[in-house]
Amino acid sequence: MRRIAAHAILPIAALAVVAPLGADTKPSLPYYASITAAKARMRTGPARTYPANWLYQRPDLPVRVVAVFKEWRKVEDPDGTQGWMQANLISTARTAIVHTREPVAMLERPAPGAKLLWRVSPGVVGRISHCGGGWCRLDVKGQVGFVEVGGLWGVEAGETVP
Repeated sequence: MRRIAAHAILPIAALAVVAPLGADTKPSLPYYASITAAKARMRTGPARTYPANWLYQRPDLPVRVVAVFKEWRKVEDPDGTQGWMQANLISTARTAIVHTREPVAMLERPAPGAKLLWRVSPGVVGRISHCGGGWCRLDVKGQVGFVEVGGLWGVEAGETVP
């Protein structure tokens, strides 16, 4: 009888250890992602039968995922437009767009007064990494520097990106 009880407990204990690991791989909503496809349609609903209301032709454009339904993601673009895209058209790769009226400074290090490397025009998209303390490392086609988070859309002010 003891042998049966031990075998019954062992699988339950194994599930308790495995369950939290699987839960961590799914990002919590909302989260930022980016368009990977050269052409990505935004639809009014989560199926191909819904009409497309936008056609995006800008890979790496950041989007915010606000809802999930099967293989569909409800996304918001930098202008606030919301709609549904197939999950295979977007990636969790982090990008940001300069979302100001004036160019933003790309600096050598994440500090006010650091050496100016470039000025990045509004609407320019780059890959972000190492965000924290109000700054993100931005890579725009090989031109790399630090930009204040306030000038970017695709990352939250207090967010830390490894």
